[in-house]
Amino acid sequence: MASVGGRPAAENSTARAAEEQKTREGTLWGGRFKTPPAPALTAISAAPDHYFRLVPQDLAGSRAHCRELARVGLISAAEESEILAALDGIEEDWRAGRLQRDPSSEDVHGFLENELIARCGPAGGKLRAGRSRNDQTANDLKLFLREEARRIHAGCRGLVEALLEQSEQTAHAVCPGMTHLQIAQPIVFGHQLMSHAQVLARDLHRLTDWDARHAVSPLGAAALAGSGVTSHPELMAEDLGYSSSYENSIDAVANRDHVGEFLSVLAQMMISVSRLAEEQIMWASAQFRWITLHDSYATGSSIMPQKKNPDIAELARGKAGTMLGIATGFTAVQKSLPTAYNRDMAEDKAAVLQAVDLVNLVLPAMAGAVRSMIVHPETMRAQAAAGFSLATEVADALAARDVPFREAHEIVGDLVQLCEETGRDLGGLSAEELAGVDPRLDDEILAAADLDRALAARDSRGSTKPERVLEQIARLRARLAGDGALQLA
Repeated sequence: MASVGGRPAAENSTARAAEEQKTREGTLWGGRFKTPPAPALTAISAAPDHYFRLVPQDLAGSRAHCRELARVGLISAAEESEILAALDGIEEDWRAGRLQRDPSSEDVHGFLENELIARCGPAGGKLRAGRSRNDQTANDLKLFLREEARRIHAGCRGLVEALLEQSEQTAHAVCPGMTHLQIAQPIVFGHQLMSHAQVLARDLHRLTDWDARHAVSPLGAAALAGSGVTSHPELMAEDLGYSSSYENSIDAVANRDHVGEFLSVLAQMMISVSRLAEEQIMWASAQFRWITLHDSYATGSSIMPQKKNPDIAELARGKAGTMLGIATGFTAVQKSLPTAYNRDMAEDKAAVLQAVDLVNLVLPAMAGAVRSMIVHPETMRAQAAAGFSLATEVADALAARDVPFREAHEIVGDLVQLCEETGRDLGGLSAEELAGVDPRLDDEILAAADLDRALAARDSRGSTKPERVLEQIARLRARLAGDGALQLA
């Protein structure tokens, strides 16, 4: 028998085959390599365990691809049934915890292919025909994003509904309105809360808009040129609940703008939440005393027995910063990538998984903290006229007597200065003192400096008059119930 390197040829061939098999073990790409990957390559290349959260999405894509292979005649009807049954069994076992990741698997795709072959033999190996990990991974993450968009939408809507409930209950509760964190004009607390509900409603719209724009399937694009085997990407798209299939196969696998946009939407949503959280922290402080946090949504101090801390709001505010970092980081990953697919794009899953977990923690916690907070209308009303918040009413009253508002503004500014110097408010000045500031000032003009009168004067749509606030609440409730822009089925 001929020998090579001191060993029989047959033995050498067997050894070489075993070595080549080692180079392929756990991967989908090792056929042209003569040596196994270096440990450092394996370590940096292997998908983290949390990427295996995409197993259900990968199985869904495999089902759609299997049906397409049957349509084009690459597998028989019997093989199609066998593969689909095996895929269903894999998913059932995975969800039940009976199936765990094989440590040698490089990624989700290789793990599931090996498991499929183990269950249905050579037929399972046929499923790889006509597809690439490039379109698989793009599809897996897009399916995951669309599912999470619906979960996040429900969480954000829950926070909006909590704000609506509190707004309705406080539509007549007068409080100081502020600019620059200085008392500006009186408003009702329900109007303040609705300002947060409105921006969060726009976040809902941004999410539904994102979903409509990116409901496009990448399956069938294969590595970048399109599949030489599959012929009906639009049917695979329909199978998976997309609105359409890709227009350009390179674009389908080479771009992650839908991921960047999704993260941007979440970042803006977390900014909206953070601004609400900041105000809730202030409202609950001893300096404001506008609200009391419910015991079940507050924490205490390990050393100071009296403390009730707004931890949910503070954690939400902090996580908003983390969310901005995630979005910015992934935006940087996309910069300067040549087409088509590049392995840099694997960072998309790390960013998305962290982001969705963060947002899904924050939204229900903030909804509970808002819904359960106890509002103190008497305290707010007592503060509402402080800081000369009714000065604008006096200027408006002068303007109603044909005093140019520029001049009225100066007159009331002088009046406020006198009050500050003498330690009194607008209603504490005598007729002589009023006339000393300007002869057109009198008790009737100062009568405009009244909280309820000031609110009643703000009677236009979207203003702070209680009746207008209640109308605003009703309009937003109607939009939540029927406006497609705020729906995500």
